Amino acid sequence: MADGYDGFENEHGGGSFVIGLLTGTVLGAGLGMLFAPKSGAVLRDQISEQAGKVAETASDGYRRASEAATDLADRGRDMYGKARDAVSRGTEEARAAVLRTADDARVAVAQGAESARATVASTAEETRAAVTRGAEEAEQYVRDTTNTAADAIKNGPIRKSGPVRG
Repeated sequence: MADGYDGFENEHGGGSFVIGLLTGTVLGAGLGMLFAPKSGAVLRDQISEQAGKVAETASDGYRRASEAATDLADRGRDMYGKARDAVSRGTEEARAAVLRTADDARVAVAQGAESARATVASTAEETRAAVTRGAEEAEQYVRDTTNTAADAIKNGPIRKSGPVRG
């Protein structure tokens, strides 16, 4: 019998208190009436009256326990809904933050690539200009040297100024 009592207590929570209260009320009322010096009709009326009160008390206790259980279930559903909504909002905020970060990274990479392209183009242009200047200078040097050699062939060797020795 102890197993049945434990099972009831585990399944229905505070139901064991209500059962104990009702049992004590019935036993107390019954014993009080049995030991009281009254006639049979009066005793039966009192027992009937007390049984009605016990039934009313039991019904009221059941109603209150049922209302409390319903209230707790409603509050539990409400808390679950709020928790679910909070988790959903948090998930959505995290998703949005990840997307913003990814977009920022894409923009930074694109800007870095564009900056690198501009630097390479600028350096290439500077290199082209330097090579062109070097080629022009080399061409001028070759022309000057060629002209000097042609003049020397035409006019003879170039003489240094100074006393002539003979």
